[in-house]
Amino acid sequence: MIADEMSRHQKRTEWHAARCLYFGGQMMKQNAELFLNRRQKEPIEVYRERIASAYYENYIGSIVDWYVSAVFRREPVIFTQGASDEAKRFLSRFLDNCDRRGTTLTEFFRTVVRDAMLFGNAHLTLDFPRYSQEPKTRVEAEQMGVDAAYLVNCAPEQVCTWRVDEVGTPEFVRIEVSREQEEGAGPGTGKRLVFEYTKSTLRIQERVIDDSGAASEQTLAECGHCLSHRNTVPVIRLELPHGLWMMERAGHVQLEHFNKANALSWALSMGLFATPVVYSDREWTQIAGDSYFIQLSPEDRFGWTEPEGKVYRIAAENLERLKSEIFRVCHLGAHAGLGGATVSQSGLSKQRDFQITQEVLRALGDWVKKGLKRVIEAALHAWGEDVLVIVAGMDQFDIGEFSAELTDAEKLLAMKIGSRTLEKQIHKKLALQFLGDMRQEVKDAIVSEIENG
Repeated sequence: MIADEMSRHQKRTEWHAARCLYFGGQMMKQNAELFLNRRQKEPIEVYRERIASAYYENYIGSIVDWYVSAVFRREPVIFTQGASDEAKRFLSRFLDNCDRRGTTLTEFFRTVVRDAMLFGNAHLTLDFPRYSQEPKTRVEAEQMGVDAAYLVNCAPEQVCTWRVDEVGTPEFVRIEVSREQEEGAGPGTGKRLVFEYTKSTLRIQERVIDDSGAASEQTLAECGHCLSHRNTVPVIRLELPHGLWMMERAGHVQLEHFNKANALSWALSMGLFATPVVYSDREWTQIAGDSYFIQLSPEDRFGWTEPEGKVYRIAAENLERLKSEIFRVCHLGAHAGLGGATVSQSGLSKQRDFQITQEVLRALGDWVKKGLKRVIEAALHAWGEDVLVIVAGMDQFDIGEFSAELTDAEKLLAMKIGSRTLEKQIHKKLALQFLGDMRQEVKDAIVSEIENG
């Protein structure tokens, strides 16, 4: 039990560090003491002054944001086969508002991808609104607004227990959500809502921690959840491959850059204040400093000390190397901007430089598509219908690539292969990619017209 608590504490520390490194700014400033190493026998006053003047060059945050933006350069193409009109309406509402806050599923997954790059995985809870009176029909449920599935993106700290069966399927999940702390309450006190999921039941508890640290739990509800009829836990865990987990790859290098950059900054600042040196054989008791003067004997000499600058040059070169390493381990070597020079490149040369980055983006796009498919299928299963869900696209990451894809499609259609199904699939893919920002109802109408055309 003690080992589990220590492991849990270590994970919380890692999650907090990942957030600080990603957000930077004031968050990193307030937590600089956690990351800025104290030198051996360094006076505490000097260390505090270094903390107060600490600054942070945030590269990993920009890298994560770039990947999220690039992978969603074009929205995924989502359509179904064999779905009824009711299922299409349900799916359309879910895709346009997946969290009861007006967020589209694509926008919601931007946050999911970001969290996965920070923490290595993401946990999504699927649920439906609670109702006091059970609706008799789906039409009545739609009118009451209780058939609108929604997702909750859980922070890693909230998922306290994750237990799987012998084949790796989740069988018990415990999620704790902190409620607002009452005014005047002591540290460590407060209320928490605890959600315990099994394959068939959901138990909601309120956990109260008083000033003495004693905890008490009260069961608020115990019932079936939206996937009880499927004997499935309605919590979806999306694990990111280690090769795409950018914080794991570059976090330690970013911390090394943070310490080296602040050490160089501190040395430069100290170098601006030259130290007086007096060469004398007699005992020196005079005070030297601003608004003071000193009296020297004819044999005494006075001078100033200042660093030669070699170590500064070495430190600056090391910082550039660390910066390059951060981008390199994140598969963005061409983005490091070494040397500060802008080199004119041909389209083919640029394509070769970004080939590795393109492959990583395609792998990330495949991960997103699989996650979207799992979420959408889970929502349809919870609603009560099995539908074949197809998620395509997310394999083109340059603005100019759609024209090339359109040209390829025209050449393919000009071959007159004789397959009407092939023509429909090509037309649907092109139309949905071009109209990626349209509402899902419009996309469904276009797909229906192409199918029936």
